[in-house]
Amino acid sequence: MEMSVHNIDKTIVPFLPIYIISSYKAGDKMLSIAVCDDEVIECCNMAKKIKEVMEEMKKACIIRQFRSGGELLQAPESFDIVFLDIMMQDPDGMKTAQMLREKASNKILIFVSSSREYVFEAYDVEAFQYLLKPVDERKLKRVLQKATLKTQRHSQEFIIVSRERQKKKLFLDDIYYFEIKGRVVDVHGTEGIFTYYEQIKDLENKLQDKGFFRCHKSYLINLKYVDGYNRQEAILDNGKRIVIAKRRYEAFCQEVLKVMRENGGVL
Repeated sequence: MEMSVHNIDKTIVPFLPIYIISSYKAGDKMLSIAVCDDEVIECCNMAKKIKEVMEEMKKACIIRQFRSGGELLQAPESFDIVFLDIMMQDPDGMKTAQMLREKASNKILIFVSSSREYVFEAYDVEAFQYLLKPVDERKLKRVLQKATLKTQRHSQEFIIVSRERQKKKLFLDDIYYFEIKGRVVDVHGTEGIFTYYEQIKDLENKLQDKGFFRCHKSYLINLKYVDGYNRQEAILDNGKRIVIAKRRYEAFCQEVLKVMRENGGVL
């Protein structure tokens, strides 16, 4: 089902189309997507492209459009994925993104711009992708595939650990790094430090292909939280510095760049 308008004129359009793609399978999550651009025709075209791709992917969603950052920020809904034009009137796309991050840190932000000028600023607000206008439909599809997959995976993957004859579920998205001291494992996460006992090799096997890397004999780090690095250490988003073993540096570089491409690459 879709609502639409015709003969769009930026000065008189009272509302913008709302696209709704119904669920294809029982239990499918209805994704909420926002498109924000102060150029009405650009906004409508982008929303329509997203709708066509999501239909092709058979993904249930609702797509809403906004003509300014202020209008988006005042919306009562919470959006899973937000497409933001950067060069809008105050607040511009970057300021809008900063305010969205303050409200909710887990939104997937995708910048759309006719210039590469703001690429590095986009990383400051943890942009998921940076698309250049005119947006290529094949690139848009790849981005939406990754974004929808990320929403499905968010906070879902976990490991089960044992302490004092009790089992505990640890969500991988909430873990910054594991610190190993013999058989003692300190889990450093968003809720503080949790300690239990496990062999490092067993833990490493559990975390294979989960975005973690053993950068040192004593550390397994969550690569999604790496904010920067040099040959000696990795700097995490929370400011913590983790040593990188000299012999593991090249492999670390390959893995962290792979994660960056998957979660925040520039197209």
